Amino acid sequence: MTPDIASTTHHQILNQRLDILHGVGPRMLPKLQKLGLETIEDAFYHLPVRYEDRRQLKKINQLNDNQQEVFVATVLASGESTTTRSRRRIYEVIVGDESGKISLKWFRYRKPWLQKRFPVGQQAIFIGEVKRFAANREIHHPDAELISSGQSIEQLLTSDPLNFGRILPVYALTDGLTQKQARKIWYRLIDEYAASALTFIPPEVQQKYCLLSNAEALNQVHWPDNRVDLMTLEKGQDQARQSLVFDEFFFLELGLALKRAGVQLEEGVAFKFAHKFTIPLNKMLPFKLTDAQRRVLGEIKRDMMAPEPMHRLLQGDVGSGKTLVALMSALIAIENNAQVAVVAPTEILAEQHYHTFKHWFDKLGLTTCLLQGNMPVAAKRELLNQIANGAVDLVVGTHAVLQEGVEFHFLGLGVVDEQHRFGVRQRSLLKHKGANPDMLVMTATPIPRTLSMTLYGDLSVSVIDQLPPGRKPVTTELFRASQRHQAYQRIHHELEQGRQAYVVYPLVEESEKSDLQAACVAAETLAEEVFPDFKIGLLHGQMKTAEKEQVMNQFRQGEIQLLVATTVIEVGVDVPNATVMMIEHADCFGLSQLHQLRGRVGRGADKSYCLLIPSEHYSEDARRRLRVMVETEDGFRVAEADLEIRGPGDFLGTRQAGLPDLRVANLLKDVRILERARQEAFDYVNKTNQLTTPEAEPVKQELIRRWGGRLELAAIG
Repeated sequence: MTPDIASTTHHQILNQRLDILHGVGPRMLPKLQKLGLETIEDAFYHLPVRYEDRRQLKKINQLNDNQQEVFVATVLASGESTTTRSRRRIYEVIVGDESGKISLKWFRYRKPWLQKRFPVGQQAIFIGEVKRFAANREIHHPDAELISSGQSIEQLLTSDPLNFGRILPVYALTDGLTQKQARKIWYRLIDEYAASALTFIPPEVQQKYCLLSNAEALNQVHWPDNRVDLMTLEKGQDQARQSLVFDEFFFLELGLALKRAGVQLEEGVAFKFAHKFTIPLNKMLPFKLTDAQRRVLGEIKRDMMAPEPMHRLLQGDVGSGKTLVALMSALIAIENNAQVAVVAPTEILAEQHYHTFKHWFDKLGLTTCLLQGNMPVAAKRELLNQIANGAVDLVVGTHAVLQEGVEFHFLGLGVVDEQHRFGVRQRSLLKHKGANPDMLVMTATPIPRTLSMTLYGDLSVSVIDQLPPGRKPVTTELFRASQRHQAYQRIHHELEQGRQAYVVYPLVEESEKSDLQAACVAAETLAEEVFPDFKIGLLHGQMKTAEKEQVMNQFRQGEIQLLVATTVIEVGVDVPNATVMMIEHADCFGLSQLHQLRGRVGRGADKSYCLLIPSEHYSEDARRRLRVMVETEDGFRVAEADLEIRGPGDFLGTRQAGLPDLRVANLLKDVRILERARQEAFDYVNKTNQLTTPEAEPVKQELIRRWGGRLELAAIG
């Protein structure tokens, strides 16, 4: 069979609905769909969440605490009882063998069914996690395989080889689906269809890393060989899983390598440097650029001088001076008679950028404008005309800049701020506003290297890893709700010194479903009862743009001393005189969000504070987040911790558009495999001239299948 015919059949089989499997009928199919499984391929990658060792049955005295165990025992006593503490009724079965006894307990049960199932004298194989309470050991809600009268244990074990005598997979289930049913389904699935999961990784790469074929890996990961070490399986370090991880990363990175190669193949603008505006700006600045800023500017300049378009990610912690780097980059484009577009995720941040750029542009004799979605029709039409005829050097706005009808005379540079709020699609829309303009993507959310390699594999990365001189570290303190008055005293002291403060809340208005204090109610209470001598302002996302701008201007100018706000101030608010921020219900915020909020203070020369007040009762995850906030100000350490706590899929708030899903690989655990797969993928793209050689054709077709329509490259069509 030729590769093309083989891969066509492979694609067709992988896309078959699950009800072609024997045992998956009209009643079972909806249960599998509830797990997100529609096709044969979906089911292949619904991997076991853990494994059970049923190679041998243990004696009761051999059972290990806190482990899933399998043993044979006889029912010695069976009946209902009441717990001493809560007076709650439970069903308890005492079982034993010649080595000892153990208690089995059910907290949710049907009494007649259990009485009938476990009469005294019934022998069974029991499966469950052993728990210890002082001297007593017990198992809650165990599984049981009853041994019929006259049937030997050996007969039972050999009659059910899918459930005994081997290492068994344990699957994530849904209502109405048992492990026994799931194992039957996945056994048939692998037995009948695993051979259709063809391997497209080049043979030399397979050999180099001792990778199993996809068919063999799927066989082994669902039904492990009895010789495999159980601990290796549990840690996901077995050869089968690692082969599937490599395969997944290889095709992810292959797509990113092609995207980058596509970027390099495109013709851009090779900008020239006369330093017409950058030198005058440098002289006007009241401070010197940091070494990190100068290094990053050097990297950007090299990219802008190259004939292909720049695609660069600029990472920098809160307050590291990314905006100034963007400003310098913009001036390089403008001195080459090109226009610049700066796109921000929120109106407040867009307005902040506009004010910053306008301040310096006015002094340099350059023009800038703010494009907003809700502008009066006539004013907007006039502004769009100015942008289209090149009368405006720099346009700042939110997604309004990306909309149809916004035409540039000559767009040379696009700057996207806070990239974690934008998908790849938005970047692409901005890119198509010009003839392959240079792109600078900025983020203040430090992204761990593993994640940025994956999410921004088509971008070069620059990092500003140094804060400007004079920036003081922010002291972060955790207060209990009952200690709120102490936090108020700290704020009061700062306000009396002529400084300003923020109080941040997660909600805008009281909600029936929540007992959280809302910003609107809190603003009134603080003004009347806690800080009656100071002017208090309120800022939240539901206010009109003009109202928000008025409040922010009053706060910037010191007319408002205390600003009560929601997370609308998370990015883009720069008031150096604000030295303290109190975050109410801090447990309700994500770690990167807390770090962003904290970055609003410590922007001046005075000592600054971030005061965290969690709810009365909060989760262990929230406790870990708040502990990280108190322990470190390092944005990269915060990001690493956030990734550990939340997991990569959740790290960006919403899943990043434009990339295939990772179904097997874990960006934290599998970093080394990612790095190897990335190197091999990039090498393969170079070696096969962007997958255009005959031997690369099957790999290219598989890449297209996995990425869907997300590659956006003529070269891959």
